[in-house]
Amino acid sequence: MPKRIFSIFFVCFLILSSVFVPISASAYEVNSFEITAEAGMLVSLDTGEVLWEKNADKKMYPASITKIMTAILMVESEIWNPSAKVTLTKAALDKTLGTGLAVSLLNEGEEFTQLDLLYMVLLSSFGDCAYLAADIYGGSLEGFVKMMNDKAKELGLNGTHYSNPVGLHEEETYTTARDTYKLCVYAKKYDIINEVTSKSRYKMTTTKGTTRTLSTTNFLLDPSTNYYYQYATGFKTGFTNAAGRCLVSTASRNGYNYMCILLKCPNKPNIKRYEFVESRELYRWALNNFSFKEIAKSNEPACEIPVEQSLQTDFLPLYFDKPFISVLPNEADDSTIIIKTFFENETAIAPIKKGDVLGYAEIMYAEKVIGRVNLLAGEDVKASAILQFWQLIKDIFTSKYMKVVYLIIAAVIVGFILVMIKLNWPRKKRKVKYIPYRESDYKKDED
Repeated sequence: MPKRIFSIFFVCFLILSSVFVPISASAYEVNSFEITAEAGMLVSLDTGEVLWEKNADKKMYPASITKIMTAILMVESEIWNPSAKVTLTKAALDKTLGTGLAVSLLNEGEEFTQLDLLYMVLLSSFGDCAYLAADIYGGSLEGFVKMMNDKAKELGLNGTHYSNPVGLHEEETYTTARDTYKLCVYAKKYDIINEVTSKSRYKMTTTKGTTRTLSTTNFLLDPSTNYYYQYATGFKTGFTNAAGRCLVSTASRNGYNYMCILLKCPNKPNIKRYEFVESRELYRWALNNFSFKEIAKSNEPACEIPVEQSLQTDFLPLYFDKPFISVLPNEADDSTIIIKTFFENETAIAPIKKGDVLGYAEIMYAEKVIGRVNLLAGEDVKASAILQFWQLIKDIFTSKYMKVVYLIIAAVIVGFILVMIKLNWPRKKRKVKYIPYRESDYKKDED
């Protein structure tokens, strides 16, 4: 239950982050080297800003990046217990036959800890161990795949779908670079996943006495390879012919933390491993060309808004709800950063409490929105009873209902005037034809 509550909390965190954490709508161009990956992103883990992206929402095949979701469901399971024993089954081994998946080479019936299993899934990316995890934590392969898709929906991974827990190429297992970023940020909330993905080696012993030293597939972490990068801290590789070479990695130096996602790099191992070389170059580019910039402080007024119905003040200072810090190019300065303010209403109506949200600000650099923060009232503002009463009177006499009354009164007055005009208008006298009197006419009647 605590894990379920944590999941719900984190989903809320992701939603709020999308509103309050600065996220660049578009990224900067990389001109100093070529990036062969078909899709990818470089994101600051400190601010959420996207420094570089390419086809970030394009449908891609994740290969063994899929196992990150498998690992999340393992550690969130009600039965997760790092020291508890599990047994490698024939069913798990059989599912890998003919697939070309990397396997553990352990035998049916060998027992090891759940922590060992997590290392074999994430660090060495063994397919038989991922299938075993599906059976243990999902009850069945089908049940576990449903759990994967339900979790993807919960996390808002709208461009992601799973049909297996290992990343084996199937049309119904796909994702995007942006979804992969969201998934990995979520996974990093678990210390155990961070620990496993940061190791280059791990030693384990089964109950049959088999001792194994597992090696990472992420050569950025392995000092014995030519691709080692001293600032790398994780995370997961993937490969199939259809997916190409895939890598999610993280790196940290001098308080700067980044995540790089590269999907479908060329598969030319005899030439070079492009996913490692290009990730390393992207980290160097970011670390050498970008730095934190404190654009505004939360204890300094950002702007003012007019105030109505108060004798205390005519204008109220507004403050950012928190200091705004962004990762920007080193050459960026105050003259290149624009802050646009937007108020909920043109004026603020008293009474107002300190901390009330009265609008928001968009921070722009190079004509791009790099962040958005709320604008808060900097102090309490008391309302004036006289001004409130006067406003009430004005509201009454300017309301739509009173406008109807005004129209009715006007119509009555106009009607009354028309009636009075009609009643008092001078009448024309009726003309009567005059017939002169002739005595001869009467005499004829008498005859």
